[in-house]
Amino acid sequence: MASSGKSPEEEHPVKAFGWAARDASGVLSPFKFSRRATGKKDIRFNVLYTGICHSDLHHLKNDWGSSKYPLVPGHEIAGVVTEVGSEVKSFKVGDKIGVGCMIGSCRTCEDCADNLENYCSKKVLTYDGARYYDGTMTFGGYSDHMTVDEHFAIHWPENLPLDGGAPLLCAGITTYSPMKYFGLDKPGLHIGVVGLGGLGHVAVKFAKAFGAKVTVISSTPSKKEEALKNFMADSFLVSRDTEAMQAAAGTLHGILDTVSAVHPILPLLSLLKNHSKYIMLGAPEKPLELPVFPMLMGRKIVAGSSIGGIKETQEMLNFAAEHGITADVEVIPIDYVNTAIERLAKNDVRYRFVIDVGNTLKAA
Repeated sequence: MASSGKSPEEEHPVKAFGWAARDASGVLSPFKFSRRATGKKDIRFNVLYTGICHSDLHHLKNDWGSSKYPLVPGHEIAGVVTEVGSEVKSFKVGDKIGVGCMIGSCRTCEDCADNLENYCSKKVLTYDGARYYDGTMTFGGYSDHMTVDEHFAIHWPENLPLDGGAPLLCAGITTYSPMKYFGLDKPGLHIGVVGLGGLGHVAVKFAKAFGAKVTVISSTPSKKEEALKNFMADSFLVSRDTEAMQAAAGTLHGILDTVSAVHPILPLLSLLKNHSKYIMLGAPEKPLELPVFPMLMGRKIVAGSSIGGIKETQEMLNFAAEHGITADVEVIPIDYVNTAIERLAKNDVRYRFVIDVGNTLKAA
């Protein structure tokens, strides 16, 4: 459906305010726009915290070639409900709420019927040039409030902190879902996690909660102490240490590769036991080289996985609350966001930036 042709501030009746990038420089600045009126099945909520995902950086810079501006990022969103439509059944004003990477899907295809809305070909992303059903552009959580269809809202567990919990709506479900789907959620398995960043540190926490033995694999030796002491990983491998990598060959039941940079996967495949799974979660800008021979000889699977459906995201958040899992976060004011993006590009964060939207985003 085509856009109305109106400016973002005029498209809808409810005034909104956030920070947006206007071009591929990725620089964010204050931005006035509008949200739709609350429909019968809609929930309006005030945004309190929004995580900064590594994909925000790619979208802001148009690294994947799909960005449309103005662009308001943010798909790790936690807040509190301020209004509900007349047919909303499971939320009320005052409830805590989460919204992740998508706010719509066709609801009729095979994937949607299987609660896998994330694989629906017509899913509507929370931001970045996605078009909602009325033809207007979607804007994300670097903003004061949002409107979402009840189906795509997540109930917030009472004992889960909003700031540390917000990144779980992307980083959490991105690591939880493949562990469940590929059977890596069983106690006693030995799981490898490649990369100890925003995704990786959460992957370690979930794997440990499932009862797995965890080896962190990193090109950065300085992360060893953090991996072993802070996140209770069982062992640490430096991917460039050929001897150590050879000694660990054939020891892992599964590997979660969370790295978004281009990197060789041949040495990592050798760590897998036969008949095991190597799961790509990061999204490098350029294709990786896939060595087929070791896959043939060990009947190894190289797979990919993308977030999770709404039902599984709720399950993940409940599991995180039950096991005390949150992201390790650095909470920042909105006016620090450009510096945070620059630091994220240099991997200078331990381990996720979260914007304190509720206290620091103020319309001029």
